[in-house]
Amino acid sequence: MSRHRTLVLFLLLSVAWGTAFVAIRAGLEYFPPVLFAALRYDIAAVFMLGYAFYATDYPVPRTRGEWGLVAIGGVFLIAAYHALLFVGQQSITSAMAAVIVSLSPVLTTAFARVWLPSERLAPAGLLGMALGLVGVVILSRPDPGNVLSADVVATGLILVATAAFALGSVLLERSDAELPIETMEGWSMALGALLMHALSLAMPGESVAAIEWSAEAMLALAYLGIVSSALGFLLYFELLGTIGPIEINLVSYVAPVVAAIAGWLLLGEAIEPATVVGFAVIFVGFCLIKRRRLAAELPAIRTAIGDRL
Repeated sequence: MSRHRTLVLFLLLSVAWGTAFVAIRAGLEYFPPVLFAALRYDIAAVFMLGYAFYATDYPVPRTRGEWGLVAIGGVFLIAAYHALLFVGQQSITSAMAAVIVSLSPVLTTAFARVWLPSERLAPAGLLGMALGLVGVVILSRPDPGNVLSADVVATGLILVATAAFALGSVLLERSDAELPIETMEGWSMALGALLMHALSLAMPGESVAAIEWSAEAMLALAYLGIVSSALGFLLYFELLGTIGPIEINLVSYVAPVVAAIAGWLLLGEAIEPATVVGFAVIFVGFCLIKRRRLAAELPAIRTAIGDRL
């Protein structure tokens, strides 16, 4: 894959995932949050499973270990992450939610150290993890006299959602089972959607009758299901095999910029100074944790820039 095509796909993925936060925020005006998330992945699962049957020779898991991969993906990466994200995003801006989610690479490193105790973080890495949490505190701006304010609770929910996604990613890496990524994602989306439907049925105020159907509601749902989920994950898969996990993590730091701009343009959401500062602190923490891998990529980056100049 040429560098130019890689850059275009990277930017497309950043837009697909960054604007997802805006589509969620817009759609929450019309849908109960958990039901909204479940419907999103009903649509995404249909597209992804269809693609798995088309693109792979192994579209259905067969062994207990392979279904274990699906269970991890469905429970942690789809159901827990998105149910908490959608509930939390009722109270905070698209940009703020995207910035909290950008903590995912930092939390993934933390969980990896727990599950792989032989790999210890150097002091700089520990500082990076601490900075990530400081960034979240800056974002939530907790009031000592009202620690259960809507912003603080919403921030906590999205932080737990991000932790669930990070934990799920580490558990997938630890598994010895193998499965085509399209197959794993497709069945995980289907399982996650089923779990969120079950959760939605158990929650007050969550019913199909509560949906306010409109053109805007349908547009938000279709965009999330098709563009941000199905198309977004296909872009992710292709880039993951080309540029690797470290570089693909940088999407987490471009997406908040996209979310902030799109939220401002489409929803009139203000870009608050605390959001910018919190994002910067989290990004510095990420750079400290990944400093060796980032340094190893600098020669290739310099070469690429030199070739273009």
